[in-house]
Amino acid sequence: MLTNEVVISILVLLILSLLRINVVIALVISALTAGLVGGLGITKTIETFTGGLGGGAEVAMNYAILGAFAVAISKSGITDLLAYKVIKRLGNRPTGSSIAGFKYFILAVLVAFSISSQNLLPVHIAFIPIVVPPLLSIFNKLKLDRRAVACVLTFGLTATYMLLPVGFGKIFIESILVKNINEVGAALGLQTSVAQVSMAMSIPVLGMILGLCTAIFISYRKPREYIVKIAEPTTAEIEQHIANIKPFHVMASIVAVLVTFGLQLFTSSTIIGGLAGLIIFAVCGIFKLKESNDIFQQGLRLMAMIGFVMIAASGFANVIDSTGGVTELVNSFSQSVGADNKGIAAFLMLVIGLFITMGIGSSFSTVPIITSIYVPLCLTLGFSPLATVAIVGVAAALGDAGSPASDSTLGPTSGLNMDGRHDHIWDSVVPTFLHFNIPLLVFGWFAAMTL
Repeated sequence: MLTNEVVISILVLLILSLLRINVVIALVISALTAGLVGGLGITKTIETFTGGLGGGAEVAMNYAILGAFAVAISKSGITDLLAYKVIKRLGNRPTGSSIAGFKYFILAVLVAFSISSQNLLPVHIAFIPIVVPPLLSIFNKLKLDRRAVACVLTFGLTATYMLLPVGFGKIFIESILVKNINEVGAALGLQTSVAQVSMAMSIPVLGMILGLCTAIFISYRKPREYIVKIAEPTTAEIEQHIANIKPFHVMASIVAVLVTFGLQLFTSSTIIGGLAGLIIFAVCGIFKLKESNDIFQQGLRLMAMIGFVMIAASGFANVIDSTGGVTELVNSFSQSVGADNKGIAAFLMLVIGLFITMGIGSSFSTVPIITSIYVPLCLTLGFSPLATVAIVGVAAALGDAGSPASDSTLGPTSGLNMDGRHDHIWDSVVPTFLHFNIPLLVFGWFAAMTL
């Protein structure tokens, strides 16, 4: 494993990221490492990397539109009004009991938003740049550790599709996991169903719930002060600003948000939904048409980094795929595991899934890669059908949370870093990796050995 180009390149990516090297630069260096170690040569590696960049262009455009939409919402004053009402309700000097109670109330609401974004309103991470930024001043007032918020958001984005077969979960469980397992297992006498997958994944998801509770009630329970980079307005200035907010603009903002979400559901396009919302803002006079260029540029400044990371991650995944290192990694593992090493085999299959998903950046893309090897290997080693499903499902999900290039971490960062006080690696990636991937690995192994 340690000589495989996939493992080496992902280790390089993680080390560079932890050293606070820009994630885009880390992805480029890691792609070059994978290509050179995999024997592609420098020229072929560069061509492969640049050829894969287009795969992330749509995601980057989505982020740019969402950034502009978030700027337009802030101009309407609805976010300031929301923050003002909540802070005033708490009082200028909130007591310890009111702070603790309201902290957990906000976190519970964000969990509900995040879970709903995968099924009831399947907008995925599109809600984060809209819902989270207006809450930042409230987080600061409550001295809420944003690492806990990142864990809350990532939990809802990942655990939900692993367990609930609706929305994005229907795609992951029914269209990808069940379909691929049944196609491979047909000749081996293994057939599974959506209900069996949800049952098998309940134990690993229980581990994620434990990790979430640990993050909220233990790891990030203590108050955390965030350095104010600019002078905050006085109470009189805030009240004057609130008095100047027009009720019509607030109503227009609500309509724009509803139209944006509705169109995204109808057209499956964040770009169309966001564009419609921006048009409503302009027509209602929240910003002038001649200011649209400034609005879009401000949105780009807010979200450009996230977009470039997704573009670079697409190129990196293309290089890894071209080297053939993933297939080689899985095949070499399957040949070296003995029939009497079920515990070690289950653990290594999960670890390999972790590396593959962190490299590709999508658990949805990992399933087709590992299923053809993992299903016959599990049956040969004597794992039950439920245990086989758990191994394949958890191996794919591992690495979604805690990856520098996953939208499950980039999404929370896009909202929490609107004021430049939230570091992507140390405040989103590391906390979610520790609190979700480790429990997934432990509980996934337990599921494989007991089901």
